[in-house]
Amino acid sequence: MNSISRRDWLTCVGGTALAWPALVRSLHGESPAAADKPRIKIGQIGVGHAHASKLGVYRTSPDYEVVGMVEPDAKLRQSAEKQAAYRDLKWMTREQLLNVPGLQAVLVETKVRDLLDNAAACVAAGKHVHIDKPAGESLPQFRRILNAAAERKLLVQMGYMFRYNPGVVLLREMLRQGWLGDVFEIHTVMSKVVPPSGRPELAAYKGGLMFELGCHVIDLVVGVLGKPETVHPFPRHTAKIDDGLLDNMLAVFAYPRATATVKSSSLEVDGGERRHLVVCGTEGTFHIQPLDNPSARVTLTSPHGEYRKGYQDIKFPKYERYIADAADMARIIRGEKPTDFPYAHDLAVQETLLKACGLPTE
Repeated sequence: MNSISRRDWLTCVGGTALAWPALVRSLHGESPAAADKPRIKIGQIGVGHAHASKLGVYRTSPDYEVVGMVEPDAKLRQSAEKQAAYRDLKWMTREQLLNVPGLQAVLVETKVRDLLDNAAACVAAGKHVHIDKPAGESLPQFRRILNAAAERKLLVQMGYMFRYNPGVVLLREMLRQGWLGDVFEIHTVMSKVVPPSGRPELAAYKGGLMFELGCHVIDLVVGVLGKPETVHPFPRHTAKIDDGLLDNMLAVFAYPRATATVKSSSLEVDGGERRHLVVCGTEGTFHIQPLDNPSARVTLTSPHGEYRKGYQDIKFPKYERYIADAADMARIIRGEKPTDFPYAHDLAVQETLLKACGLPTE
């Protein structure tokens, strides 16, 4: 078994999504730039998203100064004020936040239905944005936001939570090196159990669990194979609860020389343990499971570097979501590197997601 420590990880593979020294430091909560550069002023709009408390990462990062919070819903704000991620922050209106002197970036963490309207306001105000997932239900509106950001040379970073997963980063490096050969198959599962009390909010979105959860692994599939030629959705309502939630979703992506399957349900007992990404190539297979606390089983037709021919298990440092996302965002804003997830990628992910949900794209 290969066990990659944080320090060993630096020497095992070359840089991909984030330069390896910066990525390793970011996993420790460190920043290569914070010691000699001003902190980036950032604020957040909304606490209604399930991942909104990621603000705590930015509050503890030496790269950022969190200057304010926006939440017009009094009930949501009252609840948030009791949480450590938001404690003692200055609350303000969106207009007040966007006019804070020196503000450079905004985290958009509203309920999904409000993400794009708020992101559009931020981009129009000349701010970089991190938009949580998925990018709303309107592809034309998302396209307009990306076009506006491109004109203003602003970063749009999506909140897909596995982009900096160490298993995914190693997979990208092996693909870049050609060690897996030509990819002909990908299959993924992204499921959990949603209790009855949590179903009504999800049922409000026609895309069901594919929209809510499957988006994370669709981001990974498109990252490997690009936008599929065709998408075949198989939406299902399976639970004996008459709420209309599409809770058992499958989509098949067709490519000229490959296929991919994406499965997402709200019914799988301990589904987090079976969340996985399997990439099969003509020279090797890379299987990450579980995605949230990754380990990988890799098989290769030939040895490469420290990786031998045949099967081997690889252990990674404990993955803490959003730390590396925040560190990469800082480096991009400071002009130290380009983004590794350009506008075209995010647009392709959103179009593919909507098709996988059986939703319109225009």
